[in-house]
Amino acid sequence: MAAYEILIADDHPLFRSALQQALTLGLGPEVRLVEAASIAELEGHLAAKSDWDLVLLDLNMPGAYGFSGLVLLRGQYPQIPVVMISAQEEASVVNRSREFGASGFIPKSSPLETIQQAVRQVLDGDTWWPPLAEEGVPVSDEAKAAGAGLASLTPQQFRVLTMVCEGLLNKQIAYELSVSEATVKAHVTAIFRKLGVRTRTQAALLLQQMESIPAQ
Repeated sequence: MAAYEILIADDHPLFRSALQQALTLGLGPEVRLVEAASIAELEGHLAAKSDWDLVLLDLNMPGAYGFSGLVLLRGQYPQIPVVMISAQEEASVVNRSREFGASGFIPKSSPLETIQQAVRQVLDGDTWWPPLAEEGVPVSDEAKAAGAGLASLTPQQFRVLTMVCEGLLNKQIAYELSVSEATVKAHVTAIFRKLGVRTRTQAALLLQQMESIPAQ
């Protein structure tokens, strides 16, 4: 039985292997580390098993818009702590990670010892934030409302939403997901209801509230 089971979600193979090395050294060889290179892969691992000890989540992952991946995880799997990892280290990014429910934030420039300490602290039930986390711009009410709406979506609805925002038509989405066009229409209706929007453009604008750097 592994001492800890941790999901590493990052689309950069080099950084994933660096994290693997840091965590194996820091937590011992009995730690179980599983990698995901996209939000879809991450969802697959979570659907198969929902009692992971920790998810380390890169901020800019394929299949997500900024913080939408974090919001989706907090909505679907509130019992699993999520620590954000990013090369974007501005105080506003750290602050938004906290506001959207992360248990910590590790800048990608951190030394191995810092990564190990941060992960251990969160595994012990605490949080870990870099020193600059106190500055930052507060998250807008619009972004908080957008986050609450996105957190209520199912993983499949979230996939449909990202495709809608990429400009795909219902029939194209149906083809991509191997479902009927009627199923996609039902998903879109449910998504609009949950997000409180009426059009695809409004849905896309709402998803943009999740961008890592808020629009000025």
